[in-house]
Amino acid sequence: MGSYSNNITRSDFAIDLKSTLFSGQSFSWNYSHDKHHYYASVFGNNALLLRQIDSNTIEFRFTGNAIGGLPIDEFIRQYLSLDIDPEQIFPDSFQEFYPEIWNLIKRYLPVRVIRQDPFETLVTFMCAQGIGMGLIRRQVSMIAERYGDKLVIETETGSLLLHTFPTPQALAGADVNELAMCTNNNRARASNIIAMARSFESGALALTCVQAGVCPLDTLRDSLCVHRGIGMKIADCVALFGLGRFDAFPIDTHVKQYLWEWFGIEAARSSLTERNYRYLQDEARKILGEKYAGYAGHILFHCWRTEIRKMTAF
Repeated sequence: MGSYSNNITRSDFAIDLKSTLFSGQSFSWNYSHDKHHYYASVFGNNALLLRQIDSNTIEFRFTGNAIGGLPIDEFIRQYLSLDIDPEQIFPDSFQEFYPEIWNLIKRYLPVRVIRQDPFETLVTFMCAQGIGMGLIRRQVSMIAERYGDKLVIETETGSLLLHTFPTPQALAGADVNELAMCTNNNRARASNIIAMARSFESGALALTCVQAGVCPLDTLRDSLCVHRGIGMKIADCVALFGLGRFDAFPIDTHVKQYLWEWFGIEAARSSLTERNYRYLQDEARKILGEKYAGYAGHILFHCWRTEIRKMTAF
């Protein structure tokens, strides 16, 4: 790896870097256990190291000058959604109607929803069906190790080994049995990922992602759901975490639980059929507003898992 220097990004708004990177929206970050306590991940063929200095300041290290055509400082601000004022995420009515919940979640406002690469997000959440976060992280790591490129970072305290995330071409050409070794021996899941990668490589799925910011959310979700292995929840996760659609509201077991326990939505006690899924989304948006429903939902999700369920695995 080439040379790099320490740089600083300061935000007008507070950020909780650890909870942001390890709250169930990304599974490609690694934590260095040396004295510097960096979080490390790979973008393109370069490694990015982040470290929290204080509530508004992030130190970063990166080889090169840009990611995705953006200067590195600008990329970090966009990636970590530092342009979003946390005080604007929940509508004013939320504090009025749900004061106890607000008092519980307001310290989680520094948890940012990050803007990730759409292809990586697709693969990640196709790996995430019905399993815990530790196993998701293991699958994503195995896929990168087998189909990505090795990258060694030299730090003051030694070498850090990372891997680039595979390209669509690499996964499109994968053998299904070999890839299944990285997906908990789930051959159907491996086959779905290969088919999705081929669609992305051909340009069909990539075009859907390019148009994500301007098309109606239902149209975007329907376009994603035509692919095997992508249901409504995965499509909404990809929209929220990979395509910057903060209005997308994914629903899983934890979300169903807090919709009932915190907001008394009776339908959240029933099975998550397609009809009920859509109904619960409509009810959630009445509470959280349209623009940032998914962003607010992720803060509620992280708070629920942490404060109520006392879960520590992310």
